[in-house]
Amino acid sequence: MAYSKFTLKDAKEKLGLQIVENEKIFSDDNIKPAPISDYLQTTLAEFAPLALSINTEKSRSEWIIAPIMAELRRELKNTISLFSGFTFTVDEGKELDGKCDYIISLNPEQFYITAPVITIVEAKKENIVQGLGQCIATMYAADLYNKQEGTPIPCIYGCVTSGTTWKFMKFSDNTAYIDIDEYYLKEIESLMGILLTIVRSEQDAVKS
Repeated sequence: MAYSKFTLKDAKEKLGLQIVENEKIFSDDNIKPAPISDYLQTTLAEFAPLALSINTEKSRSEWIIAPIMAELRRELKNTISLFSGFTFTVDEGKELDGKCDYIISLNPEQFYITAPVITIVEAKKENIVQGLGQCIATMYAADLYNKQEGTPIPCIYGCVTSGTTWKFMKFSDNTAYIDIDEYYLKEIESLMGILLTIVRSEQDAVKS
């Protein structure tokens, strides 16, 4: 079973995970909007309408999500690595294999995935809920991978997004927490603030 085949029920029953819905993962006091570059503003203004007109996962991924991920990497001075469409095989016995839309690692090496993996981002055409099980299975695999590589971290973050709607999750201690809130492309500075907060909190956790 590739990651894309996992439903929420599969993640709970096949992987033995706890699922906590309607969790408020981000405090409004802790998330500060982050200004975006003129380049990202121009890119989204030009290409987001095109992506939504074509309305495929590929168009949304390439012309909305990828520019945001690239902006995140630039803002962090390339201290993270970013992988798109990589095969992430962790445990074939548990059916934890398949391609991931986006993987973020704290290690800046870019030729191959190196632990610790901190964030999984999955692109969906429209149905966010349908992608939650897939993302949770991949977050579980990332946690397992980090432990196998000797670089465990307290939690893994994940997100399922259509490009215009973003739904975040957190995985820790065999439990997946699904954020009660959704975030939107029209609030791009708040969205960028969340992404930066995720990476910086993971960087701080590793340093400590």
